[in-house]
Amino acid sequence: MSARVLLVEDDPGLGYVVKDALDHKNYTVTLCVDGESALESFSTSTFDLCILDVMLPRKDGFALAKAIREKNKNIPIIFVTAKGMMEDKASGFQSGGDDYLTKPFSIEELCYRMEVFLRRANGASNEDIYTIGQYVFNTSKLELACGSDKITLTQKEAEVLKQLCIHQERVLKRDEILKSVWGDDDYFMGRSMDVFISRLRKHLKQDPHIQIVNYHGVGFKLEIEKSQPSTSRNT
Repeated sequence: MSARVLLVEDDPGLGYVVKDALDHKNYTVTLCVDGESALESFSTSTFDLCILDVMLPRKDGFALAKAIREKNKNIPIIFVTAKGMMEDKASGFQSGGDDYLTKPFSIEELCYRMEVFLRRANGASNEDIYTIGQYVFNTSKLELACGSDKITLTQKEAEVLKQLCIHQERVLKRDEILKSVWGDDDYFMGRSMDVFISRLRKHLKQDPHIQIVNYHGVGFKLEIEKSQPSTSRNT
């Protein structure tokens, strides 16, 4: 079955061009022209991925992404916008977005980014489980549990945390994370990655022995006090 895509774009010309191109690539696309109608469609239909413009009438893309995240923690959200400033990208990630594409863009690039998310969502059969201090991190379920408390991570949060777990014995360079998780080490994307690190720190705050340490100019390292169990992996 073809992937179901929610496309939200208030420019009718661009919206129909993108929809037509994705239709020809065998995606099933629902096109909405404002945030409120998009949220109504999302609430009444099932989608595999969302493509959101930022500047939308009735509810902007950031507010729409937050509302979508309240309903579904896992669905990939790609922002498409004419805004290219770092602050806008950071706002997109803070609102729950997973990726960011700046206009003008090629359909080929959009489809590549979509397929990265869809393959990860549909193709992950191996279930890696990591113990991080008092937490248990299930990568395939995007679930971080501390006792009876469970948090569902976004796909990007889970991918960043998994990289930190895999490479816990060393400082993981910023460009390594970017290329592994985003496939790009773009400067603005690198600055926006800090949003995901900040989120993960909040998710892990119940265990004071866990730190994601920023080694300035180098990268990040997941550190756990020796009195606590180290990260371990079960498959």
